[in-house]
Amino acid sequence: MSTFLEHIRLFPNSNKNIVHFMKRMLERLGLGNETYYPPSAWYIPPGYCLSKTRDEAEMVIFTIIDELLVKTRLNPDVIDILIVNCSLFNPTPSLADMIMRKFKLRGDIRIAQLFGMGCSTGIISVDLARNILQTMPYGAHALVMSTKILTGRYYMGRKHDDPQMLVTNALFRTSGAVVLLSTSRTKARFQLLHITRKSTGAKDNAYRCVFQQEDDEGYLGIHLSKALLDIAGKALKDNLTITGPLVLPNSELLSFLFSSITRKLFNTRTELYIPDFSKAFKHFCIHAGGRVVIDGVQRSLSLSYKHVEPSRMTLYRYGNTSSSSLWYDLAYTEAKGQMRKGDRVLMVGFGSGYKCNSAIWKCIQSIQNVDRAWADCIHRYLVDVFK
Repeated sequence: MSTFLEHIRLFPNSNKNIVHFMKRMLERLGLGNETYYPPSAWYIPPGYCLSKTRDEAEMVIFTIIDELLVKTRLNPDVIDILIVNCSLFNPTPSLADMIMRKFKLRGDIRIAQLFGMGCSTGIISVDLARNILQTMPYGAHALVMSTKILTGRYYMGRKHDDPQMLVTNALFRTSGAVVLLSTSRTKARFQLLHITRKSTGAKDNAYRCVFQQEDDEGYLGIHLSKALLDIAGKALKDNLTITGPLVLPNSELLSFLFSSITRKLFNTRTELYIPDFSKAFKHFCIHAGGRVVIDGVQRSLSLSYKHVEPSRMTLYRYGNTSSSSLWYDLAYTEAKGQMRKGDRVLMVGFGSGYKCNSAIWKCIQSIQNVDRAWADCIHRYLVDVFK
């Protein structure tokens, strides 16, 4: 963090107000000292050229796909579907084309790339892969790649009077996760039970709450609205209104219904009963979008600190890793040895637009191997984020 702040002091357009604001952000966001910026970030000013951005993408994407193919002993020729999502980097040829060229994938593979849909795109990609898999022969394979590429995506302005443009520089980090899906249960670790997608983009305030724009001096960045948490809370409520009846036990549904009827009939101001989602799920993977985001979901669902531990530790170790953060959460839970056969997992992702998407998984086979993302550090967790 100290090195990061020193670079900020030396950046063009920087001033003491920006340095002070970024220092406060780093203290409050819940990030640790091991999060990762790409090599281009350590130039002053940071590197912006397209070749360096491609270098970062290849470093992340090619490395983890190589690892997945080795881990699963899968020949690239059997991959039938490739879906890639990346919020801000959309080159020509596409990232999906880069993967196809590197791994010599078949010419008849079905390729899709999702761009500009924010941090919840990982679940959207899984949903798209599921829908395509259902049209293909039994045993087809889909590769879903989620990544965050930062080179050339820094806000270089000086809007200390409108700090929402500066927050993303302190929050987002380079990351990537790749997932293999199939209609075959052979070697499967998880079964996808249900996906719920909810978008509130028809409302102006929701549409503009995470907005890429130029400031009045022409510097490009992402503006985060002060209403973001309220909008995210409403999107979460809309999503769980659909998901809850599918998974909650009857006792929780009846308690919620009785609470709602009582408030309407007697016009009382008593708090509405919040169903206990821990009775439906053993584990929770919440998008590690920031400390306040995790706090908000924890309060909304009345979860314990243990339930949100994977999200807090992912944020601390890796920062906001956008659409890949849910997979870092899941890998953390497995690395701690907490996943058991039959456990159900709720993934909740938030993204620009504004979207709240959720996925429900059931563990089919627990593993003993620790994912490399946590292999060299899991012995140091849990840590006190706020000390």
